[in-house]
Order: sequence, then structure tokens, then C-alpha cells
Amino acid sequence: MRYSVAPRGRFKVGANIILLLKNNQTIYFKILIDYFWNMIAKEILLPFSYLFDETIINSISEVAELRTYKKNDIIIDIGQALNYVPLLIKGNIKVLREDNNGSELLLYVLETGDTCAMSLTCCMAKSVSKIRAIADEDTTVIMIPISDMKNWFDTNNSWRNFILQSYQIRFDEMLETIDTLAFMKMDERLFKYLTDKVKLSASTDLEITHQEIAEDLHTSRVVVSRLLKQLENDKRIALGRNKIHVIDF
Repeated sequence: MRYSVAPRGRFKVGANIILLLKNNQTIYFKILIDYFWNMIAKEILLPFSYLFDETIINSISEVAELRTYKKNDIIIDIGQALNYVPLLIKGNIKVLREDNNGSELLLYVLETGDTCAMSLTCCMAKSVSKIRAIADEDTTVIMIPISDMKNWFDTNNSWRNFILQSYQIRFDEMLETIDTLAFMKMDERLFKYLTDKVKLSASTDLEITHQEIAEDLHTSRVVVSRLLKQLENDKRIALGRNKIHVIDF
């Protein structure tokens, strides 16, 4: 059963709830179902055993929430108060900044096993989110409460190393984004964007519109369409309806 992997303390609480069923079956049965339904099976966390020790895996299973999002769903929005830190277990998440005119710029993309350093920073500083995180495809995320995240940072080496490494990786990606904006021409940025997408999806066939690319690169759809046609003429890509096949990879 789903809750068979839960820590022993959960069963003790569950047993107490069952005793209350005798007094008010309708209310307490709902509590019991909600209590166990929101738990995370430890099997889901086993692929992350290379990141976390058994203590952290058990703790995440006990306190975190499992949430799913469809493509283009907003997971974290600008100005949102953050009560949880996301740990991505399936899919990809785009992390973006927004200017005063509402235009967005892609900062980096989270993959399986990643967390968002920007949201970590906001959580530690108890400030609202300065980024927008959007599901780039159907995505499953574990949401870890802030209080537990801070406690584990002080008491568990595997979690502390994970957080510090996440900061370093996201910082390097931010520098890469700055370098791309500062030193690359738009056609080079566009082709790098496409090849990065290929790496993320593990496929040279990308289902994406010119408008979506324009929004991620903070430019116009007309510019993107022109440069894509140029890349096709150079036989580096092949264009289809809302699809791009990357040849030169």
C-alpha cells in the first residue's frame, strides 16, 4: 500500500485517528484519507539516493508534498510569498525574469533532481519571489517546507552539500546567460537555445512555436522567424508546423 513506506510515527498518528472513527466516522475518515494520501512514497525518492542520505529521504517522505503541473502552468510567480522549496522529480521548469513592461527573459532551465536557487534565496531572506517558474512540459515537483529546509541545512551534510552545489550550478548558469546576452549575436543565441532544448528533451525534434522562442529570448517573433529561416537555408535545422528538427547537433 502507498503508506507502507512511511515512518513509524505516521502509523502511530494514523492509529489514533482510527480510534476516533468510532465517534464521528464521516469527519475522521476524511482526515485519515487526506493524511495518508498526501504522503510521498519512498520509492519516488530512491533515484535521489546519490544526492541525499537515508535520513533526508525519510524526512522528505514524511513532510513534503507531491504536486503535478501541466505544460505552461505557473509553479512560482513573481511577488509570491514562498512557503516551500521545489525539488524537481520529472519534467523541466523554465525560470524567468520580467521587466517593467511585462517582457520575460529566460534565466535557466531546471531538470530532474534540480532545485531553484532563486527561490532558495528568497526563502532564506523571507522575501517574495523575484522570478517566475513555469512548467516547460508536464512536470512533477516535491514541495519541501521552508522550516524543514533550514533545519536540515544546519543538521545534515548531504542536504547542505546539495543546497550549496545548487547555488553554484545556478550561479554558473546565470553567468552563461549574461555571457550569451553580452557576447553572442542573436543568430548564435538562437541556435544555442535550440541545441540546449535538444539536450533537455533528448530529441532533435522540438515542438515549439516561433512566439515561444521569441518570449524566451526576449526578442520579437519576426526576428526569430527570419533567423530560423536563415538557419534552415544553412541546413542546420528543418522547419515544420510548430516543429523544428535540429540537424547540425
